[in-house]
Amino acid sequence: MIPYHGHDILIKNAFLQGQGHVFDHWNTLSEEERRDLLEDLSTVDFELLNRLYRTAKGPGVYHGDFGPAPFIALPCHGGDAAEFEEARKAGEAHIREGRVAAFVVAGGQGTRLGYDGPKGAYGLGPVSGKSLFQIHAEKIVKYSKKYGVRIPLLIMTSPDNHDATVKFFQGRGNFGLDDRNLLVFPQSMIPSLDGDGKLILENRTRLFKNPDGHGGSLKALRTSGVLEELEERGIETISYFQVDNPLVKIIDPVFIGFHVLRDADVSNKGLEKTGPGEKMGVFVLFDNGRMGVVEYSDLPEGKAAETGPEGKLRFLMGSPAIHLFRRSFVEEITSGPSRGLPFHVARKKIKAWRGGEAGEIEGLKFEMFVFDALPLTAKSIILEMVREDEFAPVKNPDGVDSVESARRMMSELALKWLRERDIPVPPSVKLLEISPLLAVGPEDLGEVCVPNCEKAYLE
Repeated sequence: MIPYHGHDILIKNAFLQGQGHVFDHWNTLSEEERRDLLEDLSTVDFELLNRLYRTAKGPGVYHGDFGPAPFIALPCHGGDAAEFEEARKAGEAHIREGRVAAFVVAGGQGTRLGYDGPKGAYGLGPVSGKSLFQIHAEKIVKYSKKYGVRIPLLIMTSPDNHDATVKFFQGRGNFGLDDRNLLVFPQSMIPSLDGDGKLILENRTRLFKNPDGHGGSLKALRTSGVLEELEERGIETISYFQVDNPLVKIIDPVFIGFHVLRDADVSNKGLEKTGPGEKMGVFVLFDNGRMGVVEYSDLPEGKAAETGPEGKLRFLMGSPAIHLFRRSFVEEITSGPSRGLPFHVARKKIKAWRGGEAGEIEGLKFEMFVFDALPLTAKSIILEMVREDEFAPVKNPDGVDSVESARRMMSELALKWLRERDIPVPPSVKLLEISPLLAVGPEDLGEVCVPNCEKAYLE
């Protein structure tokens, strides 16, 4: 046993758990470095990790039998137009009563885009160069003005980009949001394991950890104290989206209205997949009658390619990660381990400190998926959406789901809005952008004049 005053129990427990290797370099560490290592080790839930390792060594994901999930079709695809109008009115009333908060998951870095900083700080506006954060924040400012209510914006960061995100907003006046309505908090981290179930050292004094996934966002709402604050403010509905989608309708009265009218715990936007190979999870109905999402990598090729009588994919509805959560439901499923979201395991290359030097090993990373909340309730709905109006993910610098495609789709949507309002657009205009402060939908456009230039920005 390694003697260390005040931490004997922690050290003893690590050895009993078979994790004594983290002390291999103990004699070479300074007092401060020893404290750092012990502090990091004190956050480890060994019981959870042992359970996750047993799961990782098991047979893998088994979803049981499932079929396509039912969804509410758009009026242009056979949906009831009167029902959509009723939902719009119900949603607007819910918003005006101050019952809705926006929640963006923004823990990623812009590395894949060639940007050194939080992904949300990446300049995406096709004409203005506005960052993703600014686009989303200005939408909230506009929604608040439009519906005569202060809508809070919740931002979940990661430990890696939390400080940079806070500074980014503070240095720009929160883009018009007051401090009370901008709540920024980090998600939790969880240690990774090697193939033998051992903790991995990132360096001499720090365990290798990874964010606990977008599913960890729901737990982070509780541990940060945000859920309690939302309850105090009378918030009932949380509108969840991901930071890399500039087209998202953050506060959609029709979506919110269906959520309220159907008394749903979880509501989801769904869109038609472009084909069986599109890398997007699909909505399914499990054999127990509960809805869920099966990742594209877990969907057998045969099922992915199945078609119906009209030649469309049977598993048609893909998930763009746009959800509504009843606040009380989030409280319920995060109140203890009995109903929490399950962890998934991913086998990935991990940079590890071993034998006195850094190297790369095959490791096990654990994360939760937010859509795993769906099977926890029988009260879940899916609303069809139009891809071109609401989904332009920024995953790559070019090609599919890229900076290039998102900017093009933002411009095309702006043109569509102007045409809907019979606002003339000079033929010289090749690139369009509409400020969220001006409009979050075509109905917000009044008398505007599009300048006769190649790049037009309306504000």
